[in-house]
Amino acid sequence: MTVLDNIRVAHNYHLGYGLLDVLLHTSRYRRAEQEIEHTAREILDLMGLKDYTGEWAKNLPYGLQRKVEIARALVVRPKLLLLDEPSAGMNLGEKEALIALIRWIRKEFNLTICLIEHEMRLVMNLCEYIHVIDFGQTIASGTPDVIQRNPRVIEAYLGKEVD
Repeated sequence: MTVLDNIRVAHNYHLGYGLLDVLLHTSRYRRAEQEIEHTAREILDLMGLKDYTGEWAKNLPYGLQRKVEIARALVVRPKLLLLDEPSAGMNLGEKEALIALIRWIRKEFNLTICLIEHEMRLVMNLCEYIHVIDFGQTIASGTPDVIQRNPRVIEAYLGKEVD
């Protein structure tokens, strides 16, 4: 699908019209489709993806593909955004851009963001509160400063000091 189609598809859970409206091309169908188009283009513009509207999403660089995925989630105006390893496979420049994007999204959309991530630099730069899990068990919770000094976290992620 194109980048625009990827954003438009997020509306499918609340279209406001049915199959008969589509088949008969009713005014309800046309109004809803115009609103979907408007909202999708607005999000693309906000996310800096306007220039890629007609591009196939699969042909975009990995960092832009992630941006499209996040834009698709934002279309439904969530109160909570869950990002599962958003920096996976990204290079340093893409990670820097992602940090800036997540900060901007949190402010612009007034969202709570739950981040699952192994990239500690990203976590420490973005998160206000952190839960550290090791083999399914919470081993520490707190602010980034507290987490960085926690001996259990250091041992779990850096290994035990050899005598």
